[in-house]
Amino acid sequence: MPLVNLFGSKGRLVLSTLLFCAVIFELAHCQKDAQEQRTTPGRKPKPSKPKLGKSTNKGPRAVTAKPKIKATSARTFLTQVFNKGKFKKVGETISVQTGDTLELRCRGKPVQWSVPTYLEEDDDGRLRTVQHERYGVLTLVNTTGADTGEYSCYPMYCEDTDCRKEYDKAVKVFVFFPDPQELFVPSSDYYEAIQLRTNWPTLLPCQVTSPEAKVTLHREFPPAEVAVDGTEISFNVERGFTIHRPRPYHAGAWYCVASLGNLRQSSTKYMLIYVNYPMAPPAPVIQASSGSLTVGGDLRVSCSVVGEQDVLVEFNWEYPGQRIGRPLNTQESITPVGGGAARQQSQSVLLVEEVRDVDQGTYTCTAHNLLGEKSVSTTVTVVPKAKPKKP
Repeated sequence: MPLVNLFGSKGRLVLSTLLFCAVIFELAHCQKDAQEQRTTPGRKPKPSKPKLGKSTNKGPRAVTAKPKIKATSARTFLTQVFNKGKFKKVGETISVQTGDTLELRCRGKPVQWSVPTYLEEDDDGRLRTVQHERYGVLTLVNTTGADTGEYSCYPMYCEDTDCRKEYDKAVKVFVFFPDPQELFVPSSDYYEAIQLRTNWPTLLPCQVTSPEAKVTLHREFPPAEVAVDGTEISFNVERGFTIHRPRPYHAGAWYCVASLGNLRQSSTKYMLIYVNYPMAPPAPVIQASSGSLTVGGDLRVSCSVVGEQDVLVEFNWEYPGQRIGRPLNTQESITPVGGGAARQQSQSVLLVEEVRDVDQGTYTCTAHNLLGEKSVSTTVTVVPKAKPKKP
């Protein structure tokens, strides 16, 4: 007899319930296994994709302003261009034979060039500069020894249409143009006056066209070769001779002599003029003999400056009497000041005899030296004469 008939309708209900429970148990077991597989170490769960839908946030959108782009040059360097498309990155100096073409390429967009003053002032069509997309080109044809000097490339920093040189990123090269007939860079001056300043190194620009030339320094009177010890006087083949701390005994006529092979030549003569420069602008002190005078009295206003010995100080005055044409009457003097260092006092005294009402007002003294000027003032009052008492 079939099992269903054995149990009747109640048996069928119980059996169905058991089968349903078995199915539910199996599904739960499978779900658990799947969960364990997703959390097993070494396996990365796939990220769930967010559901697409319209945002329910009705507030205003945040707008991020784009930063303003400022144009600037890329890393800058100089390259020398040769025939047949050859390139070579330049060092501090290069040599180009006279008559050959100098072509330099400077990376940057844009760039500006600086050349020796001789080429800037004498534009004879031999020099040309061209700006390309990513670099600038300088070309100099029919070269001569006079073209010897420093050539510089300056990258430009641009914002909109405003551009300026980036001096700290400049690249430079000193170019020699050896001339078999001219050892020194030609000059139109036979004599060149150079000022010797006590507080500043002095350069004697004995520039040669070839770095192989041997250069010496000489005095004209008395004739002698000057020792170059590298401390008091030093030499640089690109610049010339430098007197690092000029002194009065350096004054006079000097010149350079260059020799290369069998050729020996003298340079331009340099007239060195010694000037004792001050260490700072003057600091004048003004003082009137009296701040209040009676009509008819005499006034003395002194202006003094203490500074280094042999430093020239000039004085200028402004005073009330100028309005009516009262002439300037001053006495000037220089006196030494005691102490360790050699110092002096320069003084100017303004004299006003028989003062009148028009002499009342401000007296201003301006002291000048080679480094600047400064003004100081004082005020003077003029009092009318007392009237005599009646008997």
